[in-house]
Amino acid sequence: MWHGGEVPGSPRAPVTRQDVEEIALALPEVTAGTSWGDRPSFTIRGKAFLLWRGPSKDAVDADTGELMDDVIAILVPSPEDKEALLQSGPPWFTTSHFDGYNHVLVRERDLHLLERPELAEVITDAWATRAPKRLVREHLG
Repeated sequence: MWHGGEVPGSPRAPVTRQDVEEIALALPEVTAGTSWGDRPSFTIRGKAFLLWRGPSKDAVDADTGELMDDVIAILVPSPEDKEALLQSGPPWFTTSHFDGYNHVLVRERDLHLLERPELAEVITDAWATRAPKRLVREHLG
């Protein structure tokens, strides 16, 4: 089954929340759960690597002044990886709450700005940061 990316003769399908969930759940030993009360989160052996945040005063929509209700926090391997994604520009961003933490943020509404392979790489790197090294070697080689 095709899940995004380029298919000859058809337009690129926009990345969606379903893509995020499919990519995360395709990784070994990933568990879907909730955090922030009722927000989706994904863990490997109890360690979160991707989660939807609840509205927070550090994430305000510049156009509406409302708290962002669709922010996804994704773990990255290092400060350098975080900086590289942020330097690539939208849809990646951060807030003051994440200063000193290796996470990048993306709004669910902006997922369409990504291509599925890029998103899969970021999510897989997040998983690999939390997964046991043996499991990472078995899965990624």
